[in-house]
Amino acid sequence: MAVLKVIEILSNSEKSWEEATRKAVKHASKSVKNIRSVYVQEQSASVLDGEVTEFRVNLKITFEVN
Repeated sequence: MAVLKVIEILSNSEKSWEEATRKAVKHASKSVKNIRSVYVQEQSASVLDGEVTEFRVNLKITFEVN
């Protein structure tokens, strides 16, 4: 039986929500091993002068605990 843990991560990107998600997983995987899944809980964006300047994601990352 596997034991899983969930942590919450925030990330951002100037390009897209998808890139923000990829950046979060890549960065988290440096210290968190056995990542099984990621759940995008929330998306938001910063706007300046009518233009989107930053995409933000709030993620839940699930990983197996040894």
